[in-house]
Amino acid sequence: MRFITATALIALIAVPALAEGWKDDYQVVKFGILSGENEKDRIARYTPFEDYLEKELGVEVEIFTAGNYDGVIQALAADQIEFAFLGSSSYAAAYTATNGGVTPLVSRVQNDGSTGYYSIIVTRCDSGLNDLASLEGKVLAFADPDSTSGYAVPYFNLSKELDPKTYFAAIPFSGSHEAGVQAVVNGTFDAAATYTTNETNGVIQKMVTKGMIKEGEACPIWQSPEITSGPLAARSNLPTGLIEAMTTAVMEIPEKDPAAFKEMSGGEDSTQKGWVKVDKERYQWIVEMREWIKNERRNAN
Repeated sequence: MRFITATALIALIAVPALAEGWKDDYQVVKFGILSGENEKDRIARYTPFEDYLEKELGVEVEIFTAGNYDGVIQALAADQIEFAFLGSSSYAAAYTATNGGVTPLVSRVQNDGSTGYYSIIVTRCDSGLNDLASLEGKVLAFADPDSTSGYAVPYFNLSKELDPKTYFAAIPFSGSHEAGVQAVVNGTFDAAATYTTNETNGVIQKMVTKGMIKEGEACPIWQSPEITSGPLAARSNLPTGLIEAMTTAVMEIPEKDPAAFKEMSGGEDSTQKGWVKVDKERYQWIVEMREWIKNERRNAN
């Protein structure tokens, strides 16, 4: 009996030690954030989260940013970062680029219980461009080739009604959601694709809050079906202990560090209340949509 008890005790001690063993190989953990807003604001929003993770994980944590979505996707594929907050389409792009080498962990839950958001097309409120018919022959800017709401979803859904390549005068990429909306307000583009979560939370509302545009300058004229919110994703080749520790830390931040959670989820305009665990099946339709778009591009050439 003593031998069995001692063996069991050793096993109980070894399990936590093994789970924590990832720290020997990952003394610095990096997470990427997409270029939905300017870099300064991105870093400011996620710095409290970075500090929180360092306390919870017990290792150094670094924010990784890039000038476009693909920079974050390629950093995951090259094992340069461990985690990334992705949109649904950029997750699908990363999933494809890594041959399934990324795993979705958690996604956002809003105050109303919803776990999705919408792509919208915006114009200047005083432009007289109030529907898709009025945009014929005009310039519609998409955000980024790997953006879910800023490109994939609007392009996919618009293509059911018209051919974007011929219907619009041009369909350039603005580089980010904020840049597209700002260019619409400035008169550079007639319209731009971006996103909204609800009537009080979206790119337009955030830009008004930050003083980038004025209330009533940018108005949505088209809205997509609901999009599943993008995940925090991990490289699938990471140690299980590290993935579990990150998942737990993110799930617990609303209670453990409400201030950091509020900042990373949008500050005073935030309508997010927490997180929900997700799996790859949740995003399979996005992977298939991207494949459709890829075939469209191939056929166009």
